[in-house]
Amino acid sequence: MTLTVSIDTTSSVPHYEQLRSQLAALIAAGTLPDGERLPTVRALANDLGIAPGTVARTYRDLEAASLVRSRRRVGTLVTAPPATLDRAAVTEAARHFVRIARDHGLTDSEVRDAVAAELVRNGTASSPIR
Repeated sequence: MTLTVSIDTTSSVPHYEQLRSQLAALIAAGTLPDGERLPTVRALANDLGIAPGTVARTYRDLEAASLVRSRRRVGTLVTAPPATLDRAAVTEAARHFVRIARDHGLTDSEVRDAVAAELVRNGTASSPIR
């Protein structure tokens, strides 16, 4: 499996949060389907040029959110998110938002910051933004 995730070293968003949000988005969109095995912590850390502890923290956060489960000798597997909302509508809204942001010249970091700020305003952010 080839993962299409990247780390922006110039962003103020911590590496683990960048990785967590990208993987969560891939899972929510169905790009990473139920049962898909994620790369090992060491392999993904090596591919991204980050510390293994960063990837391990990301995997723990994803497991706490019930998006993956980790088992010894099996690895880290994607668990399908509950179908409690129309994910296609949310995905389309996200595409639309990104198109507007691009039209206005926002960088990836600025787009993430805008979403994070809106989550904070709505009181839905699950962790403080650093």
